[in-house]
Amino acid sequence: METKKIFLPESEMPRQWYNIMADMPRPMEPPLHPGTCEPAGPDDLSPIFPMNLIEQEVSTERWIDIPDEVLEKYLIWRPTPLYRASNLEKYLQTPARIYYKNEGVSPAGSHKPNTAIAQAYYNKVAGTKRITTETGAGQWGSALSMCCSFFGLECKVFMVKISYNQKPYRRLMMETWGATCTPSPSTETQAGRSILEKNPDSPGSLGMAISEAVEAAVGDDQTKYSLGSVLNHVMLHQTINGLETQKQMDIAGDYPDVIIGCAGGGSNFAGHCLPYVRDKIHGKDIDIIGVEPSSCPTMTRGPFAYDFGDTVQMTPLMPMHTLGHDFVPAPIHAGGLRYHGMAPILSQLLLDKLIRAENVDQLETFQAGVTFARTEGFISAPECNHAVAMAIREALKAKEEGREKVILFNWSGHGLVDMAAYEAYLTGKLSDQPLPEDEIERALSAIAPLPKPKQYTG
Repeated sequence: METKKIFLPESEMPRQWYNIMADMPRPMEPPLHPGTCEPAGPDDLSPIFPMNLIEQEVSTERWIDIPDEVLEKYLIWRPTPLYRASNLEKYLQTPARIYYKNEGVSPAGSHKPNTAIAQAYYNKVAGTKRITTETGAGQWGSALSMCCSFFGLECKVFMVKISYNQKPYRRLMMETWGATCTPSPSTETQAGRSILEKNPDSPGSLGMAISEAVEAAVGDDQTKYSLGSVLNHVMLHQTINGLETQKQMDIAGDYPDVIIGCAGGGSNFAGHCLPYVRDKIHGKDIDIIGVEPSSCPTMTRGPFAYDFGDTVQMTPLMPMHTLGHDFVPAPIHAGGLRYHGMAPILSQLLLDKLIRAENVDQLETFQAGVTFARTEGFISAPECNHAVAMAIREALKAKEEGREKVILFNWSGHGLVDMAAYEAYLTGKLSDQPLPEDEIERALSAIAPLPKPKQYTG
């Protein structure tokens, strides 16, 4: 009988994270201080993050040891299984072999605890008492809430208002783990109040929620801010996924021709693919694809530029593909992918053609999710459906070409608290919401006065 699941013994779980910064062919341009527009140093970041995480943010060491206290918590759900999608292969009648890494087995239901555990631990060691953060669909907020409870930290989550209303069970997960969750924009911060003054009916965005969370952190010496994507140290922590996957693919006796992950800020895609990007840098022929919504096409239609990570311009200026910091994406159900910017690491790798990007319409993603559920059984998060849709595209391409191909994608989380989105799809209430060009031009006008990186593509 064919092997369906490939397990890795706990004794084989990676003991170090992999830092792509050591192997990138071109170094990234530095973040800039939001006030002076000069390169931001560690001291500039210290009001927001603890110094031990700032050190990881700027590190160029190839391997960074995972603390024992973090490894102990990882063992609650890691190593995660690698699956062969044999039923999907048969349904598609493709010669491709499809594998997916199941990150939905974590208690929070997604890949997000991979960095939430680490960030909670490093904050605890640094003496932090309270952490603030933002969340889109609620996966990051619920993961950080859980991990803060493990280390005895208070957690305050600003959740994008449209997702707060669409996904009440995510809020209840956060509250069960002891966090406080507020819809954003809110009246609790000056940033939120200023946004509501201009648009009282604002659906919110990740950029707005970040502004509120950062403001709440910098106003209290015992509070720090935590981000679930975009930043270098987040990408670092997520690489435990790809490192495990490489060992499991070795056990399977296969090596991927195509690697796929959905991409909003970039955390699950980066964690899955960065160890393989290293292989590509050293000569392997791999097609590595980040998949984003057509309604928020950051990599596929946004320029590489300096931009703020938040709407109210409190964060450093980051060199990244962006749609403009005041961009408000359509209220699609893949709330975790509704972010205006892309991780600087992934943005640089895209410039260097080590990865590529595609965007997919909302209806195609849900059609793919239903197909996956009816063949493989698992109900995917709306974000994850973007990766499923691209895997199906690549499998059908292999069928048309009549050649074998190994496709590997990251199944980044389950959709069991996202069933309202599936109901909307199954009852014909969802629609595609492609982004008009004039809306991109309007959003990008906000970054026109900002400094330009050397590799600016606007």
